[in-house]
Amino acid sequence: MIIINSGFPVFYLQTRVGKHNRDFKLFKFRTMRTDSDKKGLLTVGGRDPRITGIGYYLRKYKIDELPQLFNVLLGSMSLVGPRPEVRKYVDLYNAEQLMVLSVKPGITDFASLQFINENDLLSASSNPEQTYITEVMPQKLALNKKYIQEQGLATDIKIILATIKKIIR
Repeated sequence: MIIINSGFPVFYLQTRVGKHNRDFKLFKFRTMRTDSDKKGLLTVGGRDPRITGIGYYLRKYKIDELPQLFNVLLGSMSLVGPRPEVRKYVDLYNAEQLMVLSVKPGITDFASLQFINENDLLSASSNPEQTYITEVMPQKLALNKKYIQEQGLATDIKIILATIKKIIR
């Protein structure tokens, strides 16, 4: 569908920061026009003009995240854990926030559940990047810390089931 709608490439690889502050390539299905990341790293609103027609649906149902299973198989990610961030924003973390880099990043976590419609939240802001840095990112990092403190099989199962439930709704 991606090829028919907007051509190649099908996959989008983005450098993210993982465990021990090491960069890795995160796999996603491409949902934006090529070179859109040069116009900004944050996606603002569900109808960001950089998003392709099929990309809107892939994002809405989180299907664009499925290739991250490759990252899990390669060992750079887990199914559950703090979502990996781009270097630009990790460089803004304070010493306490850097603790999220002590565990493998994951495809889903508490923050993914709470901020499932983050794009819509940012689209309501007159300065989305500043809102992300000063409001959203600190809340996500607090939820990441909560995950690290509560991590275990029961917590992971709870998060996976909650993620599936949110996506279906």
